[in-house]
Amino acid sequence: MSSESTQPDPTREAALVELPEPAFGSYFVSAYPPFFCWSSGQVTGLADLLARPPASVPASPLGLYVHVPFCVQRCQYCYYLSYDDRGEARKDYLEALGTELELYARRPLLAGRALDFVYFGGGTPSILSVPEIERLFARLQRCISWSGAREVTFECAPRSVTEAKARALKAAGVNRVSLGVQQLDDAVLARNGRLHGVADVERAYDVLRRAGFDALNVDLMVGLPGESEGSFRRSLERVIELAPEQVTLYLLEIPHNTPLYRRLRDEPGRDEPASWPEKRARLARGFERLAAAGYTPRSAYTAVRGEEHRAFVYQDEQYRGADLLGIGASSFSYLAGTHFQNHARLETYLEPLTNGILPVARAHALSARERLVRELVLQLKLLRVPLAPLEEKFGLPVLETFAEPLRHLVATGWLEITDDAITLTAQGIPRVDRLLLELYLPEHRDLPLLPG
Repeated sequence: MSSESTQPDPTREAALVELPEPAFGSYFVSAYPPFFCWSSGQVTGLADLLARPPASVPASPLGLYVHVPFCVQRCQYCYYLSYDDRGEARKDYLEALGTELELYARRPLLAGRALDFVYFGGGTPSILSVPEIERLFARLQRCISWSGAREVTFECAPRSVTEAKARALKAAGVNRVSLGVQQLDDAVLARNGRLHGVADVERAYDVLRRAGFDALNVDLMVGLPGESEGSFRRSLERVIELAPEQVTLYLLEIPHNTPLYRRLRDEPGRDEPASWPEKRARLARGFERLAAAGYTPRSAYTAVRGEEHRAFVYQDEQYRGADLLGIGASSFSYLAGTHFQNHARLETYLEPLTNGILPVARAHALSARERLVRELVLQLKLLRVPLAPLEEKFGLPVLETFAEPLRHLVATGWLEITDDAITLTAQGIPRVDRLLLELYLPEHRDLPLLPG
């Protein structure tokens, strides 16, 4: 940036630092442009995109996301698409996943391409029985090759982990398991609708280790109702004792489509969550404790034990612009510069597939400038963005292109800039999803920094 561009604007920096933060709403950045830009009107262009031969688009790793939207019970804070344990609907849904992937695999853009990474999320994928797991994997692997995939992740809820399921997942090629723990305090877990207890976590962890998994991630959530500084600290200490390869810390958000929001709306004063300053301070102390225990940060959310466990291919490649095909109700995809999302309701997802039609509800084809912003904001979540790869890929000088918002973010102390990289500071890490909005194109700043 030029010397002129580095002059601070105290008014803007003060507005960023002092912005009131509502208790409710979601601002976790998972895609760009924002979802409100995606439309049903752009779905028609998807057929032309899928008809293009791979040689007509830049070479990119290809990943697969598989959504399993079933849970025994929905957690109070959950905003993901999920249904209660509909055993009678699962057979049709799992068959539909295979049908959907088969339809995509026949399209020229994807025909003959092999998967580099696979992720099974939910919902609760581990709610599936062993026969269901085996049939699902076999069905999907008949559609597209993933024998050379670097990473196959499967999300597990502690109470649903069994010896037989762990062996089945291992045999199917899963090499990374993410265990949704959220807290290691029975009272806090019960208060937030989690079915498992601490004993379930310890049992599941032991089962997965005995099955031979040596890449385990444990998720913890910061700021759950009922959580105190002491209960969070004790939970983290118990996780450190387990010694998973990766520990992910998420700040609690309370979007409007969660049971927790409805409870707090209908019963003011009950289960008041921690404030944003309290959550961010707790998160920062959590990362400090993990560092003292030998973990190093790999993203704004995750610390890893040992450099050999630093990679999270599903996240790393997505953030660097890889193709991702999402199958299942409500799943998101990103192929050759186009975002699209499936219908969310089971019925509207399943019906088109019975007629051989892809169940896509909305899409957005990104401009070159939008793709640059997308990769910049997502890669900042990985703590450091080397400038040369972005500038070579998009042909624009990053520091000049984003001079004004970068100047503001440096002045707040949330970013540092050198000639070759943009780096999140310790103060920026717990604010990453808030600060990213400053880098959006003007037409995508219609919403407040923290939408309510």
